This record gives sequence, C-alpha cells and structure tokens, in this order.
Amino acid sequence: RRLNVRVNIELLSISNPVHKKDLAVRLTDDTDPFFLYNLVISEEDFQSLKSQQGLLVDFSAFPQKFIDLLQQCIQEQNKDIPRFLLQLVSSASVLDHTPVSLNVVETNPFKHLTHLSLKFLPGNDAEIKKFLASCLKCLKEDKMMLEEKLRKTEEDLTRQLSYTQQSLSEKSRELDKLKNEWTSYTTALTNTHTQELTNEKERALQAQAQHQQQHEQQKKELENLHQKSIQQLQNRLSELEVINKDLTERRYKGDSTVRELKAKLSGIEDECQRAKQEVLSLRRENTTLDAECHEKEKLINQLQTRVAVLEQEIKDKDQLVIRTKEVLDATQEQKAILEESTEKKQHHIEKLETTIKSLSAELLKANEIIKKLQGDLKTLMSKLKLKNTVTIQQEKLLAEKEERLQKEQRELQETGQSLRMKEQEVCKLQEQLETTIQKLEESKQLLKTNENVITWLNKQLNEIQMAKKLETSASTHGGGRTAISPHGMPDRPSFPSSGINHPISPLYAFQNFPEPAHNKNVNSQCPIQFNTQLSKMNRCSDVQTVAATSHPANKENGDNLGLESKYFKKKDDSIPLRGLSQNALNSEYLKPYLPTKAQPSPKAAVTPASAYFPG
Repeated sequence: RRLNVRVNIELLSISNPVHKKDLAVRLTDDTDPFFLYNLVISEEDFQSLKSQQGLLVDFSAFPQKFIDLLQQCIQEQNKDIPRFLLQLVSSASVLDHTPVSLNVVETNPFKHLTHLSLKFLPGNDAEIKKFLASCLKCLKEDKMMLEEKLRKTEEDLTRQLSYTQQSLSEKSRELDKLKNEWTSYTTALTNTHTQELTNEKERALQAQAQHQQQHEQQKKELENLHQKSIQQLQNRLSELEVINKDLTERRYKGDSTVRELKAKLSGIEDECQRAKQEVLSLRRENTTLDAECHEKEKLINQLQTRVAVLEQEIKDKDQLVIRTKEVLDATQEQKAILEESTEKKQHHIEKLETTIKSLSAELLKANEIIKKLQGDLKTLMSKLKLKNTVTIQQEKLLAEKEERLQKEQRELQETGQSLRMKEQEVCKLQEQLETTIQKLEESKQLLKTNENVITWLNKQLNEIQMAKKLETSASTHGGGRTAISPHGMPDRPSFPSSGINHPISPLYAFQNFPEPAHNKNVNSQCPIQFNTQLSKMNRCSDVQTVAATSHPANKENGDNLGLESKYFKKKDDSIPLRGLSQNALNSEYLKPYLPTKAQPSPKAAVTPASAYFPG
C-alpha cells in the first residue's frame, strides 16, 4: 500500500539537569488525524544505533543526512522504478497502534540495500490530543489570515470598480466630441482632394505624352546598341570554340603519350621481375646441387659446367642492363617532350583566362545596363523577352565553356602529378639496376675465387698422390718403417710433406678443418667443406727422413704452397658456392702450406661434417 506521510524532524535541547540534545522525529498523515508515530533519539541511543547499523556519521550530522535521504526518496517517488524507497513495516497486518520500523531502501537489480531503519512508537491518547489541538490551532490561525485577506481584496475591488466607472463616463464624452470633429474635418479634406486630383490628372496626361516620346527615342538607341553587342559576342564565341578544339586535340595527344609511357614502364617492371626470378632459381639450384655431389670427380665436373652456365647468364644479364639503360634514355627524352608540351598548354590556358575575365567583366556591365532599362521600361518587356532569352542562352554557353576550361586545368594538374610519380619510379628502377650490377660484379669475383680454389685443390691432390708414391718407395727401402692404423689396416700412406708419419684413411685429403680466427662469419661467402675425419696424428722418430724427400716438391711451387690469405678474408653480401658446404679448412693441416699471415688461430671451432663426402 502507498501512503503520503509527513515527516517532522526537530532537534530538542534539554539543559535541566544536564545539557543534552535529542532528535525528535514524528510521522503523520494529513488524511488520517489519528495516524501518529513518534521517535526520540538521544546521543547514547544514537551510538548504539550507529554500532548496530554501521553508520559513518556523527550525531550532529545525522539529521542533515537523514533529510538528504528523504529528499532523494521524494525526487524518485513519481518514477516507475524508483531507486530510493521509504518503507513502513509493522508486525500487524494493519497499522493499528503497533510499533513500526521506517526503512530507507536503495533498490538495484541485484539486491535491496537498507541504508537506515528507525523504530517508531504509536502515539498515546494524550499525544494524539496534543497533536490534534496543535493542528486545530494552526487551522484557526490559517482561517483568520484568510478572512483578513478576503476583506482586503473586497475593499480593493470595490474601489477599483468605482474608479473605472468614472473613467468610462469621461471617455465616452470625449469620444462623442472627437466624432463630431472628425466628420467636419473629413468633409473639408474630400473637397480639397477632389480639386487636387483633377489638377494632377491634367499634369500627368501632359507628362505621359512627353515620356512616351522620350521612351521611343531611347528604345531605338538601345536596340541599335544591343544588336552591336550581340554581334561582338558571337564573334568572340567563335574564336573561343576554335581555341577549345585546339586544346582538346592537344589533350588527346598527351593522353596517348602517357599511355605509351605506362606500357613501357610495365615492360621494364616485367623484366626486373624476371631477373629476380632468375636469382631465386639460381639460389634454389644451389640447394639442389648439395644432394647431387657425392664423389670427387663428379663434383669437379659439375662445378666446371655450372661456371660456364653462370658466365652465359652474366652475359645475358649484361645485355638486359644495356637494354634497360636504352629504355631509360628513351623515357627521359619523352619526359622532356611532355614537359615542353605542358608549358605550352599552361601559356595557352593563361591567355584564355585573361580573355574569359574580360568577357565576364563586359557581361556584368551589360547585365547592369539591362536591369536599369527593365526598371524604366516595364511596358516594353513583352517585346524584349525574345532578346533576353537569347542573351541568357549565350550566358549559359559561356558558363559551360568556363567549366570545360576548369576541367582541362584539373586534368593538366593530374598529368603533372602522374609525371612526378613516374620520375620517382624511374629513380627506383635505376637504384635497383645499380644494386643488380653490384651483385653481378660480386658474383664474378666469387667465380674467380672459386676457380682459384679448384686449381689449388687439384694441386693438393697431385702433391698428395706424389707423397703417397714416395712413401711406398720409402717403405720398401726403409725396411718396414711404415706405420699401422689403429683399425688394423696396413700400408696406409702418411703425410710426409707436413712432417707427420701417422697413417691416414684413403680419403685423407678431405678433413673437417676448423675456421680461421679472422674469418669466423664465413657462412655468406664461398666456404669449402671436406668430410673425411682423420684420427689424431702422432709424430714419429723417423719424420726427418720422410720430410727430406718432400722438400723438392715444395721448392717447385715456392715457399707458400697453400691458398693465398685473401681467400680467407670476410666478404659481405657474397653468394655461397654451389655444391659446397660452409666450412673452412682445418688449420692444423694447412699450417705447412699457408703463409704466416693466413695461418688460423687455435681457438676456431670445428664445423660439422658434410653430406657430400661420407667418412
């Protein structure tokens, strides 16, 4: 059930015998005079209420906060779903002199939160009588006030009526006087106006005759001037049409040249893409060739054939570079021609703009003259309508031509922007060509290094074979000085040229050598890998006799028998050699053949074995 309840809050101060403050809250209903509930909260009662309900407010601030909550409930009482509610909860089914609890509840979709709950006691008979007596007293006071107000208003109204009646009688008399005066004045004015009208009509007839004569003369003069201006405008329009035709022809020519340039640029881009695809195919061939090279002789033959193929490809690429240069020269020449044509067009457009401005100024002057004539000669508008329509059509034609000129200017600006974009693309293509040329030069240098490496390997193989023959002959004369391998295989050749007398495997020429100290990042260059692992070699007591036999071979090739130090230096942006893995020579076995500058450091790491030469 919904009720409208009046809440009275009073702060009572009691000084007898101790100064105290109490908060008195009263609930009443204007419709039911016997509805009375009271609550008196002292400071001690408030402390207990604060601890029970978890309030965060002191006794001094509690009344204002309670009033704020009531105001929020009043603001949201007319809503369908109010946020704040006041609930009167009683134990009995009807409010019949039973204690009641007043709850301030905040509603939300999840829960109803009670901010404050106060217990009210019903009023006694004495309290109800006191309350009713106070209500009667207030009503009587209100009644007395209203009666006094009514008396005052009646007196004021009677005074105003008497005053208004007097003013009405006076003004009615004044109206009668004014009517009489007005009738006499109107008769006199009518007589004077009739006389003036007759005089003015005679004057107007005379003036009209004079004006008609003047208008006829002016009309003839204006017709002659108008015909002359129309002839001049027609001549200028014919000239402008001829100029427009020339401009359209030049525009079409410019469009055709731009299309040809686009076609040539697309051809150049296709050629660049083909070159990139060829580079990718070459890299893929490098990966596929890793699986095909299993033996020494096949490896050398394939390398020789592929070197020839690479030379042919380099020649083809040189031809492509020459062609692209020729195409670039042609495009630059066409670009210069287009720039000259655009400058000429701009000069023509400026001339046209000046002529159009002069025409527009003359047209504005003609329009002003026509407007003045129309204001003076309204009677002649019917005869001049045809001529006005002709001039309007001419103005429309001029406006259309101005729009066409503006469109042509925009198209010229667009062509200029497209030319700039093409210049940027040409610059990019030139940069790409320079990078490709650099890569080709680097590939040529790598091919040369690969050829040098192959020749050096052939020399090493020949020296090893010679050393093997010398070892066999020395073993027959030396009376069984040859060493036996740890695996029990007799008659294995040693390495006399390096001063080592330990036996090695049949594939002793290929060892997984560690990298040099100054060439650790050798992955992107032309590395060489040998896959047969040697056991550790032990120096024997009869090294001197075998080493003495190897000195003549060393003298034939000079002091530095090994590869030159420049082949072990790092080169950035190089392409790996096809068919070979990315490992360097072993520093331990190359020391006798390398020069002092190119000897590797002992700290270099050993690379993994290759799949080309199984051990």
